[in-house]
Amino acid sequence: MKTLYRKFIIATLLILGISIVIAFILANWVYMTSTKERIDSQNVKVAEEVASSLEQMHSTSHLSFTGYLDSISKLGYQIYVLSESGEEFEFGEPFSKKNLPAEAKRVIEQKKIYHGMDSSASPWMMSHFSNQLGNTVGVPFTIGDEDYGLYLRPNNKLLFSDVHVIFAWFFVAVSIVSITGVIWFAKHLIQPITKLTEATREITRENFNFPLNIHRKDEIGQLAESFSTMQVQLQHNDEARKSFINNVSHDFQSPLMNIQGYAELLKTQALDDEHREYVEIIDQESKRLSNLTKQLLLLTSLDQKSYPMKRGITRIDTQIKETVRRHQWRLEEKEIEISYHLPPATILADPELLMTVWDNLLTNAIKYNQPEGSIFIQLAQTDEAINITFKDSGIGMSLDQASKIFERFYRVDAARKKDGTGLGLSIVKHIIELHNGKIEVESEIQKGTTFTIKLPIEKQTEE
Repeated sequence: MKTLYRKFIIATLLILGISIVIAFILANWVYMTSTKERIDSQNVKVAEEVASSLEQMHSTSHLSFTGYLDSISKLGYQIYVLSESGEEFEFGEPFSKKNLPAEAKRVIEQKKIYHGMDSSASPWMMSHFSNQLGNTVGVPFTIGDEDYGLYLRPNNKLLFSDVHVIFAWFFVAVSIVSITGVIWFAKHLIQPITKLTEATREITRENFNFPLNIHRKDEIGQLAESFSTMQVQLQHNDEARKSFINNVSHDFQSPLMNIQGYAELLKTQALDDEHREYVEIIDQESKRLSNLTKQLLLLTSLDQKSYPMKRGITRIDTQIKETVRRHQWRLEEKEIEISYHLPPATILADPELLMTVWDNLLTNAIKYNQPEGSIFIQLAQTDEAINITFKDSGIGMSLDQASKIFERFYRVDAARKKDGTGLGLSIVKHIIELHNGKIEVESEIQKGTTFTIKLPIEKQTEE
């Protein structure tokens, strides 16, 4: 995943690269349209002055002009002289390529000036700095009875003077400082956004007290301030919701107990079959509603950060065996075969909450199992954790259904809605997370479901 920080850096470097390319193209266009012609004219003037001096100072023999041209080359020029008889002379930095174009030879044959620096066919200015004999200006001169061609160009090595080196290092330093500054600024800009992302994740975990510590006066600061206001409001709404559920659940318990009591009393009376069926429905529904309010009370209690965890040394294997014994009659009623492998395993935990976990998992395994199905419970302990597995041969779930099974009030289908509340597995997950553990589910339709719980040992004992 590409982060905003990485995107900002890439965008900045891309803009810098595009700017360099555009600047190079623009500089190339300026050089090719005007500068190269001016440079060619300047070098032609220099070559003509040198040729004129040669004709005036050395009118009798070519042997005497070598010293003069050697001194001219030391001023920063590359010079090549060709006589009509084919004799060659070279002064200064040697040319890498000495192939003289046919047009350049007309300097001697027709006494025409050669504009090699202006007439190059290449569209790029870098080719005009190549160290080739064709990339020169040429002028004719005569000594005695013999015609010569003087070909001249500035020495590229001397073009880059100390000032050019200073400017080159200046641009390198500016580039390094600019890129470093952009990276630092991007990190400084993205940091509060990262904090806001973390705070958003904490809100999804119902933690409304995540500290932002963002003190800015720009748009990000305004966003952080609005986010903090939202945190406070969400916390207030969450506390109001939990308080309402808690109070309503408490208020429901008393009338529900009365309804159950009167239903039980009616069962003892002589009633016809129709009225007895009505009493049975009242009794079942009141018990179901009572179970729902108890689960809501437990869930709202677990949601409170100040929930009093009563930790103690707990035998996981013993708890699960007790849970199996309590549900033995239901297992026999549905003719479900249960087997387990439960070696002794001890952990520091809240035994009452863990009993709720085993009870919910075993109840689900029985409730949604196939007739004459099976349940297998396994416990395995390592140095770091205790792993508990509940595996049944029940009706199973699809992958999409299994991903939502721990959501509150979520029930898979009509078969699962007959006497469930949709809170049992949500409570299980909450209890496991309170113990710093993890719960996972694997299921396949008509092939069964497997719940795997991992409870860490070291973290629990440290607490």
